[in-house]
Amino acid sequence: MQNFWKKLKKPFFCLAPMSDVTDIAFRRILAKYSKNRENKDSIVFWTEFVAADGLCNKLAKKKLSHILKYSEAERPIVAQVFGANPENMKKACSYIASLGFDGIDINMGCPDKSVVSQGAGAGLIKTPQLARKIIQAAHAGIKSAGLHIPVSVKTRVGFNKEDIDNWIPELLKEDISALTIHLRTSKELSLVPANWDYIKKIKELIKKSGKKILLIGNGDVLDLKDAKEKAQKYGCDGIMIGRGVFGNPFFFAFQKPGFRNLEKPGFGEPFEFTSPPAPLLDKERVEEKLKVLIEHTQIFDKELAKPKHKSFAVMKKHFKAYVNDFPGAKELRAKLMETENSKEVEKIINDFLRKI
Repeated sequence: MQNFWKKLKKPFFCLAPMSDVTDIAFRRILAKYSKNRENKDSIVFWTEFVAADGLCNKLAKKKLSHILKYSEAERPIVAQVFGANPENMKKACSYIASLGFDGIDINMGCPDKSVVSQGAGAGLIKTPQLARKIIQAAHAGIKSAGLHIPVSVKTRVGFNKEDIDNWIPELLKEDISALTIHLRTSKELSLVPANWDYIKKIKELIKKSGKKILLIGNGDVLDLKDAKEKAQKYGCDGIMIGRGVFGNPFFFAFQKPGFRNLEKPGFGEPFEFTSPPAPLLDKERVEEKLKVLIEHTQIFDKELAKPKHKSFAVMKKHFKAYVNDFPGAKELRAKLMETENSKEVEKIINDFLRKI
């Protein structure tokens, strides 16, 4: 299989891997309303991250299988995996590669204590030699499956403090096609602004390595306009977006020559959990937005809802993003939070729409 990274148009844009957010239901909605003929070579989707150790356990593997489900419309799609055991990483990547993913990304930046305590995620920043063995194991696993797909890494600028000069060169010694940098330390979580000035130093290290490794910046990207500006200002090959995508299925649907879908202004605004309500939307756009929410919940019910994999409560975290910028949104959202399935969501929304 050809390395898809080499075919992307720059700057390209990536959907960040977010646990219980970027599942197959969310990605299918995003692919349907954001991907098109004009931007398909500029958008990369990531799965939620999956535990390498879990994929090596028969029972756990079955429970985790939903994370690695995807549709063809989502391509190119990268499976993200985390772990600190090279042998398990090899086995896991062999299995992941066999599923037909375009690439595998190794999480070396998650600051969650349950992950770090295993020595995985951001914990690998403290053990660079083990991190290198993990990358090597991923390649070995892919090779054992008789395949050849690229390996990339997503990490942070340091653990307790910025440590770019010591940490990044270790990663660059290995065969990685792309490097995503969350521009904060693990200790900082997302509590401080991302420091995009770090990009310059990392670019210099990549250049010094003599390798053609793509650099993806990540942190505090609000919308595609902001992403394009950051790519141009700091010289990144790509930009990864996380929280800005919430409740915005048209996020990646930009038009020439701009990077925002001006035909969908209700969806084109960045979503902030702490932001004041956006300007009132007209009835047509409210209806469109809520119909997409119904569709999203229906896919969730079909693919993920218990007894299959996830509680419907996971779906509810999207409600505030969809239902937050029009008259009656607060009351509607309160009713939706009481629902247990997509049929109940559909009924409540249709009742609401008949009254406006």
